[in-house]
Amino acid sequence: MNIDFCTQCGGPTHQIVPLGDNRMRIVCQHCHHVHYQNPKIVTGCLVHQQEKVLLCQRAINPRIGKWTVPAGFLENGESLEDGAARETQEEACAKVAIKKLYVLSNLLHVNQIYLLYRAELVDNDFKSGEETMDIKLVSEHEVPWDDIAFPTVKIALQRFFKDYSKNDFPLTEYTFNGQNLKLNAQ
Repeated sequence: MNIDFCTQCGGPTHQIVPLGDNRMRIVCQHCHHVHYQNPKIVTGCLVHQQEKVLLCQRAINPRIGKWTVPAGFLENGESLEDGAARETQEEACAKVAIKKLYVLSNLLHVNQIYLLYRAELVDNDFKSGEETMDIKLVSEHEVPWDDIAFPTVKIALQRFFKDYSKNDFPLTEYTFNGQNLKLNAQ
């Protein structure tokens, strides 16, 4: 994202490496305010009931019609867990008991940090939210693998079914640059 005018004084900006920094930054030419641009945080839940996972079919772009887990951007003033629970409520109208952080993905190509919590359904009262066309609770062989919206979700689902068979759910961290996926040391 380019910032042409300063949010502090309205002056024009340019890109320079500020004194004491080591990266190009957008800096106001008048008041010298530095406009930092940092990654966005996406949080959500890999919701399950025993060996079945809750999937949402996206009713919005990007990847409309594809399947994913409930997740979205963290809001200001919100904890990661609260954001994950809110996104699950918004997209799946589901109440969940969050267990623990399960997958952390560094998405370098889109400047995002993607955090998925493992969560269990509190009850069977769930339905499609405003951003969701359809919702279903599926076992591993029912997952529409070719229609999963995002590589990070596909990896998390594959990991879940593997971990579920062992009843062990360690935190896993990945780095993805848009082409290559790397499992970080555990």
